[in-house]
Amino acid sequence: MKTQSAILAIDQGTTRTKALIFDAQAHCLAKASSEIPLTYPCPGWVEQDPRVLLNSVLENVRAALNATRARIVACGLANQGETVMIWRKSDGQPLYPAISWQDRRTAAFCARLAESDEGRFISEHTGLPLDPYFSATKLRWLLDNVPEARALAARGNLLAGTTDSWLLWNLTGQHLTDDATASRTMLYNPRLRAWDQDVLEMLNIPRSILPAIRPTCSSFGTIRADLSGQVIPVSAAIVDQQGALFGQVCFAPGDVKVTYGTGAFILLNTGRTLPASQHGLVPTVAWTLDNETSYALDGGIYVAGAAVQWLRDGLGIISHVEESQALAESVPDNGGVFFVPALTGLAAPYWDSSARGALLGLTRGTTRAHIVRATLEGVAFRTRDILEAMTRDTGRSIRGIKVDGGASANHFLMRVLADISGVEVRVSAIQETTSLGVAFLAGLGSGLWRSQAELSALWHASAVYAPRPSSGYADLYPRWLEAIERSRGWAKDV
Repeated sequence: MKTQSAILAIDQGTTRTKALIFDAQAHCLAKASSEIPLTYPCPGWVEQDPRVLLNSVLENVRAALNATRARIVACGLANQGETVMIWRKSDGQPLYPAISWQDRRTAAFCARLAESDEGRFISEHTGLPLDPYFSATKLRWLLDNVPEARALAARGNLLAGTTDSWLLWNLTGQHLTDDATASRTMLYNPRLRAWDQDVLEMLNIPRSILPAIRPTCSSFGTIRADLSGQVIPVSAAIVDQQGALFGQVCFAPGDVKVTYGTGAFILLNTGRTLPASQHGLVPTVAWTLDNETSYALDGGIYVAGAAVQWLRDGLGIISHVEESQALAESVPDNGGVFFVPALTGLAAPYWDSSARGALLGLTRGTTRAHIVRATLEGVAFRTRDILEAMTRDTGRSIRGIKVDGGASANHFLMRVLADISGVEVRVSAIQETTSLGVAFLAGLGSGLWRSQAELSALWHASAVYAPRPSSGYADLYPRWLEAIERSRGWAKDV
């Protein structure tokens, strides 16, 4: 019996690491996953242990490989994006925890920088707003605050990078990243497809500590047999949300995907054109394939699934996240309650680090069901904020979106999302679209699949929600915008 060929997909995310194995029909043959802890040493600080990230990858890769006899022809690696760390080149030891993309410790520095000529130069050259979300100011903080970091850099004994670089260094011995991930750092010039030397000098970040940049679909080295049990070439690497865009087969300009996880991330494919946003979105590299770069407009929401987790863990008004659907459906409307999920500030299109969560319209008649419903509606309203900005930036209406992630299983949220956004919502039959996307890329790189058209035929929807004009949500959007304004600037002087 012939052993079937398959792709190993590693998705190292913010709260979970996954290893999945896909065959040529995009069927998942094996899966292993584990949770990843986050620590919060100070208000607004979010960190992770780099060794825990690496160990979680190794453990899940071994478990997935042990669960199938398929022949692994290639591996793809998806990473969590803007999270950054530093380590010694000589022995590979991290010098400090990884600083998460959620971390806000450099908010004051970003605010000062945004008022300067240097800040405007950085935004113009990288296409990104001055915000602690991106890697650059976090890396600057590490260099300025970790003992010996700059001295080690001067001696050529310091390496830095996002989580993909850290993992590739340990798995393959290569210090690399890809164009899509590099475009999330606020150190990369998308026009040059290279680190921007002027930006590096302005932020006092030495070029020598950064990884080399490769196309998304190319050789990133080989995972050693002593780590995984077999030699596996890594033929693709990408940031998670761009991986999900590829996994949702959003290959045409105008295609939009939404991924609901800890946060929510909405990407619109703009094709070969590098977009410029006038409405608070982030121009980004989608992927580089066959020496051609595809671009996207990105809108991020810091808190989405985390808002429901907060209802469970912070307020204690639900015992498990699945309960949110039944509670939301138990009341006919939100009872006049609006919840702005700005628990860690507002990202696109507002970019207000001083915004805070706001629960408005409470009365004596308000119940926990109203609060739960308002929370789910708040996630949908925030998604519409991004879609509205995309429409204004591109001048093109959005007719439909493809949705994935844990919250896409919540039928109430999906139905409300269609009503609030006014577009058709198509839920992916395969929820692990980041893993699928990086598997698709690795499979193209290794020859398992030959074209994007072949991949498109493998995508299917599990559910479709059409907007209901009679829902009344269109009339509530102006009220939502009032709620947003009341949440903004709340922590400005705190």
